[in-house]
Amino acid sequence: MSSLKDLAQECGVSVATVSKALNGQPDISEATRARVREAARRMGYVPNMAARSMKTNRTYNIGVLFVDEQQSGLAHEYFSAVLDSFKVRVEQLGYDITFINRNLGGRTMTYLEHCHYRGVDGAVIACVDFNDPQVIELVNSDVPVVTIDHVFNNRMAVLSDNVMGLSALVRTAYAQGHRRIAFIHGERTAVTENRLAGFYKSCDELGLEVPDAYVREGIYHDAARCAQETKALLALPQRPTCIIFPDDFSAMGGYNAIQQAGLHIPQDISVMGYDGIYLSRVMSPKLVTYQQNTMMLGRTAADKLVQMVEHPRVTLAEQLLVTGKLLDGSSVGRPPQI
Repeated sequence: MSSLKDLAQECGVSVATVSKALNGQPDISEATRARVREAARRMGYVPNMAARSMKTNRTYNIGVLFVDEQQSGLAHEYFSAVLDSFKVRVEQLGYDITFINRNLGGRTMTYLEHCHYRGVDGAVIACVDFNDPQVIELVNSDVPVVTIDHVFNNRMAVLSDNVMGLSALVRTAYAQGHRRIAFIHGERTAVTENRLAGFYKSCDELGLEVPDAYVREGIYHDAARCAQETKALLALPQRPTCIIFPDDFSAMGGYNAIQQAGLHIPQDISVMGYDGIYLSRVMSPKLVTYQQNTMMLGRTAADKLVQMVEHPRVTLAEQLLVTGKLLDGSSVGRPPQI
């Protein structure tokens, strides 16, 4: 494996010049920088991370805390897309990632202990029980942290604009003539609270009354539970004409329950989802849904976390909202005359 000294000899410059060229220092000419980098590529030079860590006092390793209660793991399309975008960006910035957990080779440790054991420079937290004492311990520790879709006091957070998302769905249904709109939401989380706020706020602004029976608690990414809640809505004396589901995957349960009841989408009842995953584009009829900007969520979280690691004194804790967009489909139509 080539060293800095080998590169210096190849290019006829000093080791210091090679180091500056590879690290993008401004006091090196563009021609020299290009010559050094071309030689590094040709000779297969790889930076010595141990030496780099000693010089910068960083490990260039970022922790990822991701716990999916539904056990779908990285098959969870929404969060896997966010984390993939995060991974791509931190790698572009010169960092590796390590998944943080409570077990290592049969040994139990806290999330914070695992972060210290791996020596991560910072951590991103997504899809966990944010009330878990171990999560709170990590957030309040010396480890720089960015949370996704949850806000801790005076901590960096990147958030999908869930209030706007539900507002867009409600207003789209209203524009089609729907006045009886139901919402099956996920379990009680910060995301759910924001979506409920967006739902009720939009309904109030549009002058819609929302019976308590129209708002039901499902479970994110659980089609079977949402099928049960759909059946309960269909059994009401005056059923809704449009149902908003907690996510696109759960909407499949709603589709099945509606079909089993002998009803048709959207002729008898309209359906809307949330997330905008690939599945929503191949469902029949194609699902009207609100697509979250997973690429921007992951990239923003990566940029902000690396800023906290590299410039801790000048990086302020922020709550950054990322907007998505409504995806058209054929699952929403004019309400039936019932």
